[in-house]
Amino acid sequence: MGEQPIFSTRAHVFQIDPNTKKNWVPTSKHAVTVSYFFDSTRNVYRIISLDGSKAIINSTITPNMTFTKTSQKFGQWADSRANTVYGLGFSSESNLVKFADKFAEFKEAARLAKEKSQEKMELTSTPSQESAPGDMQSPLTSESINGTDDERVTPDTPQHTDARAEPSQNALPFSHSSTSINKHWEAELAALKGNNAKLTAALLESTANVKQWKQQLAAYQEEAERLHKRVTELECVSSQTTVIKSQKTELNQTIEELESALKAKEEELERLKAEVESAGDFQSQKDSLTQKLQETESRNSSLEAQLSDLEQRLESSQLEREAFRKSLRSLLELLDSKIFELTELRDTLTKLIEGS
Repeated sequence: MGEQPIFSTRAHVFQIDPNTKKNWVPTSKHAVTVSYFFDSTRNVYRIISLDGSKAIINSTITPNMTFTKTSQKFGQWADSRANTVYGLGFSSESNLVKFADKFAEFKEAARLAKEKSQEKMELTSTPSQESAPGDMQSPLTSESINGTDDERVTPDTPQHTDARAEPSQNALPFSHSSTSINKHWEAELAALKGNNAKLTAALLESTANVKQWKQQLAAYQEEAERLHKRVTELECVSSQTTVIKSQKTELNQTIEELESALKAKEEELERLKAEVESAGDFQSQKDSLTQKLQETESRNSSLEAQLSDLEQRLESSQLEREAFRKSLRSLLELLDSKIFELTELRDTLTKLIEGS
C-alpha cells in the first residue's frame, strides 16, 4: 500500500538558526507544497515538503509534538530527532487553522497507534505457558517490537526518496522487554519536554527581532521584483505557450503570496511601532510621576521640619507661660499678705482713733 499524501497546502518554510537558536532562516525562496503523508504499513504520519528535488521538511509526527500558532499566519513545531524547529508562513489565517487542525488530528492518531503498538509488544514479549518449547525459544518478530511506533522503521521497509525519514538510530533491539521500552520512552519524553521549553523560550524571544523582519521584507520585495521580471521575460517568449502559461500562473500565485506575507509583516511592524510608542508614553508618565513624587517628598520633609520647629516653639511657649503663672501666683500671694497687713494696720489705726 505504501505511503500516500492525505493533506496538502502551500506555505513558506523556515527553520530556526542552529547557531543562535533565535532567528528564522528561510529554506525556500517561495511558497512550496507542504503535505501530510501516512504510511499504512507502519501507522506513521509524516510532514514532507520538497523544494525541487531537495527535502526541506521531513518530520515524523509524535505524540509529544505541539504545533504553536505564533501569529495569524505563522505557526511552528519542534522536531527533537532533527534537532530543529520548523516554521510555516501561510497566505491566510484559514490555511493556518486547517494545517493546525490536521496536525492535532494526526498527532492523536499517532498517540493511539503508539498505545496499540505498546500493547502488541507487551503481548508478544510474554510467551504463552501452553506453547511448546520450540515456540518459547522463537525470537520476537520485528513487527512485535517496532509495530506502529512513530520513532522506528521496520527492517524490511524499502528505501524511498529524500522525502522519506531516515531510520531512527535509537531503535530498540529485538530482545528488549516492554519495560525497557517504557523506560526509553519516559527518558525521551523528559528530554523532549526540556528541549521544548528551551526552544519555546528562544522562539518567544525571536518574535521581537524587528531587524530581521525588515531584512526578510527587503528579501521578499527583491524576490517579487525578480518574479515580475521573470513573468515579463516568459511573456516575451512565443514558443512553448502551455509551459509559459503554467509558469506564469504559478509565479503570479507566488507573487500574491509574497505580497500577502509582506502586508502581514508590515502590519506586524506597525503594531510593534505602536507598542514602542506606547512604551515611550508610559516611560514619560513614569518620569513625570517620579518627579512629582520627589517634589511631594521634599515638601513633606519641609513640612515635617516646620512642624518640628513649631512643636519646639510651642513647648518653649508653654514653659514660659508656666513660669509666668508661677511668678504671678507668687505676686498674688505677696499682694494678699500686704493687703492683710494693711487691713490690720487700718484696724489698729481705727482703734487708736476711737480710743483717743
